[in-house]
Amino acid sequence: MIQSLVVSLVVHIVFIAGAVTIGYIKTKNHIPELENKWDKVEVLQQKVAFGVVGSPLYLIFTFLGVALIIGMIITSYKKMQRTNRG
Repeated sequence: MIQSLVVSLVVHIVFIAGAVTIGYIKTKNHIPELENKWDKVEVLQQKVAFGVVGSPLYLIFTFLGVALIIGMIITSYKKMQRTNRG
């Protein structure tokens, strides 16, 4: 039980760290093309949205789902080990 929770936590940390790292690298390497934009002038929006905000429950459900799947894998692996020995 504890093993599956730890593995789920590690999977989520790696996923979130990867997403943040990719976003950081893309932001640091972005070079805007201002010369080409002067030909087409558009009216700017009044409101700007950055990204998408999801429910925090989504993270909890994915954490528990991954923990459940990892728990089933660990349990079936232990059963296979017992049957191969006996």
